This record gives sequence, structure tokens and C-alpha cells, in this order.
Amino acid sequence: MRIEHDIKLGFKDVMIRPKRSTLKSRSQVTLEREFNFLNSNSNWKGVPIMAANMDTVGTFEMALELSQHKLFTAIHKHYSIEEWNKFLSEAPDGLEDYIAISTGTGKEDALKLKAVFKSNPKLKFICIDVANGYSEHFAEFVNQTRNQYPDKVIIAGNVVTGEMVEQLILSGADIVKVGIGPGSVCTTRVKTGVGYPQLSAIIECADAAHGLGGQIISDGGCTTPGDVAKAFGAGADFVMLGGMFAGHTESGGELVLRHGEQYKQFYGMSSSTAMDKYVGGVAEYRASEGKTVEVPYKGDVKDTLQDILGGLRSTCTYVGAQRLKELTKRTTFIRVAEQENQVYNS
Repeated sequence: MRIEHDIKLGFKDVMIRPKRSTLKSRSQVTLEREFNFLNSNSNWKGVPIMAANMDTVGTFEMALELSQHKLFTAIHKHYSIEEWNKFLSEAPDGLEDYIAISTGTGKEDALKLKAVFKSNPKLKFICIDVANGYSEHFAEFVNQTRNQYPDKVIIAGNVVTGEMVEQLILSGADIVKVGIGPGSVCTTRVKTGVGYPQLSAIIECADAAHGLGGQIISDGGCTTPGDVAKAFGAGADFVMLGGMFAGHTESGGELVLRHGEQYKQFYGMSSSTAMDKYVGGVAEYRASEGKTVEVPYKGDVKDTLQDILGGLRSTCTYVGAQRLKELTKRTTFIRVAEQENQVYNS
């Protein structure tokens, strides 16, 4: 046993210090970024914000809307091969640049991935997703997938430390998903005691990935547009959102009426709700590590999107970053004890 004494920080522990700027308006800020991916030797251009691969967020409907704004969706892994084929046969051109097909590491997952690609070879992105990315089996699966699909962009996670980011990139991943426990419907930290404050995880993992020429996704922990900005400021190349994209018209989840108000169901993919739905319940050797909640219905996602992108542009103007790419270079974090005046918060 050992204890690390250096301080680890989450989004709530910091704010971004403003700096002198030559920008006159938020409209001058460019949020699009362009990446060249290390192992697939391909490139991508767009706004690097992603909808999470949860069945109450990463839906086909969400992908259609977000792609119009050049945002990305990691489609959840529970669509059937037939549903994928039908969706892609009707999808607009260029959609393949803004969606990933998600998969686990089982044999059935690999067979399904192969079948979808056989019918839809234009698909470019694979999201290999497990709760714990630290097993040797996971790195081996990433390597096998890279060998089988040498030209596909591979996203792999989740991890929170630099050495495992390096391992996954060396195993063939282009982008590593960073985050254990910060999500709004994740209970891993309280069920297991395991986790890592998200801001520090981003800083450490971005440093490791960029040293090898790879990229990272900050996955989880954002509750406001300001948190999205902090994630980018800390060095994240992409930011993945679950709860902030939940509860919309385009989100999955059942729409329910409570006391005259509309809500949508939102749950973690390790929750008993998800496991009851997809694997016949929680196995006797494990515990549920996710919550099930009802989120007030928010209407169309485009309104939330304007709030997120507008806030991010405003952050850039406060620090003088004309392009999102420049934000991390212009960011100085200050430690704080409070974020906002809550006198009128209910």
C-alpha cells in the first residue's frame, strides 16, 4: 500500500483565469478542429464534442442531428445488425465521418462488428468500450481489432492514468477514452472506491497521449458548458457528454409523465436497468454500478447545443483563443473553493 500526496482536481476545484484578448466577438472563434490519427493514418475535421455511447444518449436520431453541426456520436452497442443496415441505407452522405460503432470485447461483439462492416464498409470509427480498461485482455482485443481493421479509427477506454493511455495507443488505439467514475449516473466510485478526479486525469492522460501522437476523449463529469471548456483547457482533444445530452427528443429512454411534467429515463450502462434490459439481469458475481434517474424533458437537442457551443466560444474570447486548438495553450487554472453565487438557486 502507498499514498500519493500530490493534489488531484476535478472540474469543481478550478476556474479559468481570463487573459488579455484581441478578439472583438464570440463569432470570431472557430470551434472546428482537424486531427490526423496515428495508427489508422486518417484524418478528421469537425467540432470535437461527442454524444456518449449510452442507449439513452448515443442514438441514431442523436447522430443525425449532431452531425448537421459537425459533432460526433458514439452509437450505443445494442442496435441490431438489421437496424444498423436500415439506418445507414437511409442516412445522408458524410454521416460516417461523425459516428462510431461501439463494441465490447466478447466474441459475439466481434462477430457483430464484422457483420456491420461487411454491409457498410464506409464506416470509419470503432469505439471499444469497457468500464475497466486496465486488463491485459482489453489491450489484446484492441491489438486484434487494429490488425483486423488497419484503416479504421479505433477509440478505446476507459482509463485514467498515463501508462495505460500509452499501452492502448501502442496496442493500436488512435484515441483513448479517459474517465472512471465521474459520470452523473455512474456509481463506480461509491461501489468500488476506485476513480480519479477528472481534471487531473485529463491533464495526465493528454500529456501521455500527445507524447506518442495520439488523442484522448474526456468522458464524464461535465454538468455545465463551463466544464466542457475546462476539459478542453486541460488538454482533452474530444469531450464526451452523457447527462448533458440526455432527456432530449433525440435521446433514447422512455418518455414518462409525472404530476403533469414530462421526463425521460436516463441510466448508466452498468446499472441494473441496463443489465435487466440486455443481459438478463445483474450477474451474481457483480454489483450494479449505475443509477437510473428521470431527467426533465428538455425538448430538441439543438437548443442545448447552442448553449454548450456558445459557452465554449465565450471561454475562448475570455482567454484570447481564436481557435479551440489554442484554448489549452491559453488556459491557466486557478484553485477555488466555490464556483458560483447560489443565493437564488432552488
